[in-house]
Amino acid sequence: MAQPGDTPHKAASGRVRGRFWWLKYVVGLALIALLIVEGTILWPNFSESWRTLTEIHWGWVAACVGAQALSLSGYASVQQRLLNAAGVVVGHARNLSVIYASTAMALTLPAGQVFSTAFTYKQTRKWGATPVIASWQLAMCGVIAAATLALLGATGALAFGTKVSPITMTISMIGVALIFFGLRYIAQNPGSIERVGHWVLARYNNFRENPADRGMARWSEILIQLDSVELSRTDTVVAFGWSAIHRVADVACLGFACWAVGAEPSFAGLLIAFAAAKAVGSIPLAPGGLGYVDTALITALTIAGATGAQAIASVFVYRMVSFVLVVAVGWIVFLISFRATRHDDAEMAIEFERREQPGA
Repeated sequence: MAQPGDTPHKAASGRVRGRFWWLKYVVGLALIALLIVEGTILWPNFSESWRTLTEIHWGWVAACVGAQALSLSGYASVQQRLLNAAGVVVGHARNLSVIYASTAMALTLPAGQVFSTAFTYKQTRKWGATPVIASWQLAMCGVIAAATLALLGATGALAFGTKVSPITMTISMIGVALIFFGLRYIAQNPGSIERVGHWVLARYNNFRENPADRGMARWSEILIQLDSVELSRTDTVVAFGWSAIHRVADVACLGFACWAVGAEPSFAGLLIAFAAAKAVGSIPLAPGGLGYVDTALITALTIAGATGAQAIASVFVYRMVSFVLVVAVGWIVFLISFRATRHDDAEMAIEFERREQPGA
């Protein structure tokens, strides 16, 4: 409860801290749950899987760690390139620290993707991004990541010999391309939609019997902010290139995990297993897809040529690196670099919540 003399900022900060006090306990429970789930999955073939893990090749494990670090660095480079195109110049290290912290949130917290998105939004706002630019950057990163994942999945399906409907693939790729280039065109040509926005607002205000100019100033402000974005063809190609590195390095991490335990799945099967796991992991049933992502990976790797014991051991190594290690590093980065800024986050949290509300 706010006390007499408290400023609105202090009161808001207190509400935010009071609302999320339980998060640190949830993180610990999530990590414990991971170990329990992984142990449950390993138990049916424990003997053979354990023997496989005791013969692990640590050089490939090191390569696995390096590939995962490269993957996250690639994603940070996508974010950095998009922000630079909007005039927000921030070094790679700071972008990477946000990627690690936001990834840890996404993987461990209930509704983690919401917390992760809000956290990234707050940090980019602190770096000087306007509300519109911060939201635009998040949307563009999501579209680019989805496009490169779809391309990997299609490549794996074609290499595996799976019949992929040309119509379905064409529609999917056109849809992703339209979203991306639509966002790019709007950012580069905000004036082209000014009249459309004014026409829509005028009709809406007339229907709701609002003042005729209601929302016009806000619309103009959004267009002015978008006008600062200069996403050139070079920026577009580089952003997609870094996103491809992000995805390919993550696939390599999974492949190195397989080689570490002696499994040799086919290249096409590896791509399909990766794409399937990412698709299943997008369903927010449990933090980090605990249990069902592992099952999807084990099943796909077995189909790709690994034995059951090898598939289980491979997934165990991959999840220890891509989940546990990334989460541990991410929360350490958060505690070192961002914990001290809690007090300043209150206003950003209120702004983000307001912008996410319908009609905001």
